[in-house]
Amino acid sequence: MQEKIIEIANRIKELREVSDVTPEELAAYMDISAETYLKYESAEADIPASILLEIAGYFKVDMSLLLTGEAPRMNVFTVTRNGKGVSVERRSQYKYQALAEKFIGKRVEPFIVTVEPREGEPTLHAHPGQEFNYILEGSLKIYIHGNEVILNSGDSIYFDSNQPHAMKALDGMPAKFLAIIM
Repeated sequence: MQEKIIEIANRIKELREVSDVTPEELAAYMDISAETYLKYESAEADIPASILLEIAGYFKVDMSLLLTGEAPRMNVFTVTRNGKGVSVERRSQYKYQALAEKFIGKRVEPFIVTVEPREGEPTLHAHPGQEFNYILEGSLKIYIHGNEVILNSGDSIYFDSNQPHAMKALDGMPAKFLAIIM
């Protein structure tokens, strides 16, 4: 999976350089330090899906271009077969599988996210927009705005993703959910 992250990081760097944008400008746009941004661009740190979405928005490209190196071509429909979506592993705790990377002009980014069980409290993160999560398997504890919400298979949550949030798999088992980032 590290190879995939390196490929994505290289695409981001190339896009930034051909657009004549400095790392500091892009970091300021995303409200992160230039040091943090450069760790993403050099693949020293895993790139959160939310950061990929922000970078794509900044450069007005589809996130699929960053994930696959190819521009999406489908504009009526696209099918993603079970287990065949482009995978991005961010941190060892979260695994994302893109579900519509081939569709042009998406208004949302749908993913299947798997959260592996882990000891300790997860790190909170935030990103622009809103998010909808529907639990497919297992149980998750969602941390958001000072709250801890337990969700089980069939439960869902919709929230302002500008608010710091995190997920933790419960009962020593992985949890899987549909995430739609808007």
